[in-house]
Amino acid sequence: HVQLVESGGGSVQPGGSLTLSCAASGDSPYCMAWFRQAPGKEREGVVAAYTSSLNAIWSDSVKDRFTISEDKAKHTLYLKMNSLQPADTAIYYCATPNFWVSHGHCRLIESEYSNWGQGTQVTVS
Repeated sequence: HVQLVESGGGSVQPGGSLTLSCAASGDSPYCMAWFRQAPGKEREGVVAAYTSSLNAIWSDSVKDRFTISEDKAKHTLYLKMNSLQPADTAIYYCATPNFWVSHGHCRLIESEYSNWGQGTQVTVS
């Protein structure tokens, strides 16, 4: 069972940057993803990436502003968020999929994810 711990959230002014971290323990996930949930809205996918290659699927709303990187030794995925806007305000969650549900895919389909971190708040104002 994978345990996920996010960190790096905080408050930033519009146009600023933040880097979120997601550390996985207990297993080496083949895919890690970031989702976010803004106040009063449903959770939405941000990025899903194969950890072996960092081939990723991005949400159109962030793909030109956010990037990912990883520390394989630490099983940690980083989400670098640039040019942040008030619309990016949300709780950001790290997640890993259930292989038997996802069939090995790494997609932004929330129902395929069974392991979730506790979330980290990002506020842009």
